Amino acid sequence: MSKIVHIITGLNSGGAEIMLLKLLSGMQHKGLEHSVISLGDRGVMAGRLEEIGVQVLTCGMTPGRISPFKFLKLVSTLRRLKPDLVQTWLYHADLLGGLAARVAGIPRVYWNIRHSNLDPDKNKRHTLWTVRTNALLSRWIPDTIVCNSSNSVAIHQGVGFDPGKFIVIPNGFDLQRFSPDAPARASVREELGLAPHARLVGLIARFDPLKNHRGFMQAASQVAQLSPDAAFLLAGTDINSSNGALAGWIREAGLDGRVHLLGMREDIPRLTAALDVAVCCSWGEGFPNAIGEAMACAVPCVVTNVGDCAGIVGDTGWVVQPGDMTGLARCIAEALGLPAEAWQARGAAARQKVIDRYSLPAIVSQYEAQYLRAGRTP
Repeated sequence: MSKIVHIITGLNSGGAEIMLLKLLSGMQHKGLEHSVISLGDRGVMAGRLEEIGVQVLTCGMTPGRISPFKFLKLVSTLRRLKPDLVQTWLYHADLLGGLAARVAGIPRVYWNIRHSNLDPDKNKRHTLWTVRTNALLSRWIPDTIVCNSSNSVAIHQGVGFDPGKFIVIPNGFDLQRFSPDAPARASVREELGLAPHARLVGLIARFDPLKNHRGFMQAASQVAQLSPDAAFLLAGTDINSSNGALAGWIREAGLDGRVHLLGMREDIPRLTAALDVAVCCSWGEGFPNAIGEAMACAVPCVVTNVGDCAGIVGDTGWVVQPGDMTGLARCIAEALGLPAEAWQARGAAARQKVIDRYSLPAIVSQYEAQYLRAGRTP
């Protein structure tokens, strides 16, 4: 039996946290035992991990602040658990979790990087400091660095990470949970008070500068003029009417009454299946879960050319350069204007691509192979 401890920055509902939950939910190999340590608190994901039988521990660290006492507590916890491998997730966990694992004498350490934009204007100062520190330590701490996109590999090699340690394992998607759903299209429109024929454009992402919600509103304003029956659905952490910045951008765009802010939702598969177009207008991504989920629901996507987005959607969707919100609006309008048969053909091709390349069981198998190989290595 190989024991794997996953250390993650926190357990709120972000792309890395969701992928970790999906990964551990799909792990069936009886030779692997998993635990999760959150550097922060339990967040919203701890209970869901415990429901599938995964032990969850927390360190109570404050984001952006290093506590020597809590770091030593992490070292002590790892010594008590005695894992064969520590898999860290996200920059701060890569740094602190990786250091703690080496101090604790853990034989194998894997990092996990899921980011592809290191622009100083789009990232916090302590995040960029952590990236630079990780680059220096990448020759010592990790045995392997897992990225979810080839673009992310290139960017991190370019800033000094050890080029010989990277592997790419993309995100995987549950094709039963995310699938075409005609009743969802009708019920979501009814919930939002929209006409059955209304066209629905969605951005499902937490509120974060990298996700570029302001740019989405600028594009949506243009789409609204080109497509009078278009409405806009947004969901994710801090996506609600109490978000002053977001409310201001909606007013600036003249979209009062046409934008629906749904906040955190448990029915993301239903919301996604209700869309006519899914959008990623981010300044930086590795492999956005929301786009893979939309494609699995046979929803065409319009994305910015960040991370591996262009290769993921391919000719099933549309790609524009980051920051080109006029181009984004034009592509969204083009997607909305497709005849029904052409729209369905795009969606079917998108779902088939996920089936062929990104099914969850296939991605889980890639992680399992890595973990089993590490456990066998003396």
